[in-house]
Amino acid sequence: MSRRLKLIVVYDGAPFAGWQSQSHRNTVQDHLERAFERVIGEPVRVHGAGRTDAGVHAFAQCAHVDVLKFLPPDRWLNALNALLPSAIRVLRCRYVSKHFQARLSAKGKIYRYRIWRAPILPPFEYRRAWHVAQPLDLKILKSAAKQLVGTHDFASFAANRGKPEPSTIRTINSVRVRQKGPCITIEFDGDGFLYKMVRLMVGALVKCALGKMHIGEIASRLHSGKVGSGRFVAPAEGLYLVRVRY
Repeated sequence: MSRRLKLIVVYDGAPFAGWQSQSHRNTVQDHLERAFERVIGEPVRVHGAGRTDAGVHAFAQCAHVDVLKFLPPDRWLNALNALLPSAIRVLRCRYVSKHFQARLSAKGKIYRYRIWRAPILPPFEYRRAWHVAQPLDLKILKSAAKQLVGTHDFASFAANRGKPEPSTIRTINSVRVRQKGPCITIEFDGDGFLYKMVRLMVGALVKCALGKMHIGEIASRLHSGKVGSGRFVAPAEGLYLVRVRY
């Protein structure tokens, strides 16, 4: 009889083609499934709370997997981390009810986006932040961010994944903008996020802060729900999945 494990996984997304399994087998899901197969001796499916894109990082991605082999949680941690690439680590794991599902049980997520606002990007920030060398108006950035808070139709802040979304209505509980030295962080807390939604929102906020777009256009896009033109997707390397709320 199988038992369900809940995993909290941290990864540097730079070396991988995102979370979701692909034919080349170089995704976070692929590496986790290979590690489990080596421990168990048979293939399993690891289910994530969401699909992060290529280059996107995670501080605490959540996943679940059903296993026939019983090991104490600390044994699973040691076994999996010994087999995983150094850019992926399982931080915690525990047995949970079969009613728990990493994606469907989630109540919300928190994403953080990092922008390095300076003429030179330090090497240790390479593929860890979006380098914006031009001056950004932090006051405008914060004002623009407030437009995104609330329940809206975010169709104009979503990319096409190849199939229509059942609904593009989402609720953003808060958007927090902070600056420490040259690093600007934008943190989004919401009940769910559409494909590339955070990166499209960041792209719009930065365009406003650069004086290339008026703040009112954000409200117009949310009101119309139309995709329109002139959208900009912020680079993947600045995005981090911080937490999945249950």
